[in-house]
Amino acid sequence: MADGYDLDFLPTRVPLPRPAQDATELTYPRFTVLLDRDRRLASVTGVNIDGALLRELPRTGEWRLDPRIDDELQTGPDVYARNDLDRGHLVRRRDPGWGDADEARDATEATFFYPNAAPQAAGFNQSKDLWLGLEDHVIEYAETTDQRVSVFTAPVLGDDDPPYRGIRIPLRFWKIAAWQAPDGLSAAGFVLDQSELVDTPDGLLAAPPLGAFRTFQVPVAEIARVTKVDVGPLLDADVLARPSARSTEWRPLASASDITL
Repeated sequence: MADGYDLDFLPTRVPLPRPAQDATELTYPRFTVLLDRDRRLASVTGVNIDGALLRELPRTGEWRLDPRIDDELQTGPDVYARNDLDRGHLVRRRDPGWGDADEARDATEATFFYPNAAPQAAGFNQSKDLWLGLEDHVIEYAETTDQRVSVFTAPVLGDDDPPYRGIRIPLRFWKIAAWQAPDGLSAAGFVLDQSELVDTPDGLLAAPPLGAFRTFQVPVAEIARVTKVDVGPLLDADVLARPSARSTEWRPLASASDITL
């Protein structure tokens, strides 16, 4: 469909993180999805963002199954019908929408393929809190250097995720942003926990109170540990691994000012 994630997008080569389990690689304009066939959800996504060339485009595109793989290997519309689950973009609609107008539009519309979605509680996905603004915050920070960012996002495919309509709802999501700082490759890792929003005791998703989720900045090594994903050079590029960083623990974030970059 397209060339997908470019590992040479930044001055330092950054390979796409790889899960321990087998995954189907699906390439789209400027991003790639690694689809876990057993869980029917992405185990890794990677997108290249050129902050200097981002376009503000009207929202176009409709959610659809990817014809390159069998429908039953994708988490499709049946999972999201008649409940409080949202189709949560993993690669955000806006992120690959840069450069030439036609190419940018094609890239944003490609984010509506179901392999790029994961079930998210409505209070999580529709919120305008930290999680949805993390990439913007990193892009703004990176504008002082290379103005390019590569972002990797996926659900944490945990064994304790609750079953629902033939899949299991992920309780946590992870994100790693990477950019070229003056002293070399830098990366920051984040985890969002929607455990308090998900309740499936009778096969139904409970309507959660808004805001009952937590966003953390975490060591990249912790993301690698809980996901069993090989993050390659992102491990040593972690800003929390630097001597000047305030902490290497999971740090809850209340506002953008809490983020260490």
